[in-house]
Amino acid sequence: MSSVAGPAHPFEVVALGYRYPNPSWAKVLSDAVDSGPSGVVGRHMKAFVGEVTALSLGEWEELHTATLDLSAPFVPYVGHVIWGENYRRGEFMSELMVDMNRLGFDLGGELPDHIEPLLRFMALTPDLSHIHKATELIEVVPGAVKTMLSSLTKADSKNPYRHLVAATVEVCADLQPLTIGVNR
Repeated sequence: MSSVAGPAHPFEVVALGYRYPNPSWAKVLSDAVDSGPSGVVGRHMKAFVGEVTALSLGEWEELHTATLDLSAPFVPYVGHVIWGENYRRGEFMSELMVDMNRLGFDLGGELPDHIEPLLRFMALTPDLSHIHKATELIEVVPGAVKTMLSSLTKADSKNPYRHLVAATVEVCADLQPLTIGVNR
């Protein structure tokens, strides 16, 4: 992605922050945030962009890897946060893949429960009612991202990614169950 045209869906703008930085990424991310969400989500995203773009590219890459990949202070996988490493996470990812494949969705090299492709997927499918895993996504994503934020804040309260995860919490806060009284 070289640029973001026009105002993008807030899920998509937040998802951009989880991508690995490259030489042009600061501008792409800044442009997306400038034309993207307002309010609390926008403030968190602007704080994130301000802090990470103040770093050299090498420092940002190291921070990204240390935060999201190597001994991460939080786990960016929704299924892992909710179920850990058991069959339920695998079932969740498998069912998500069915929906993602049906729409020709590109995971960008990540697992289907990674927060970045999940946010992009939810941006593509704002009417989640036709998505098989919609109810479960709506039920688990907000709690999972709150847990992610808590974990990151406890591990490193100065980490710039805390703003990105806080924006994720806010953008997911309005997800509402599609059906009341569904048996689980």
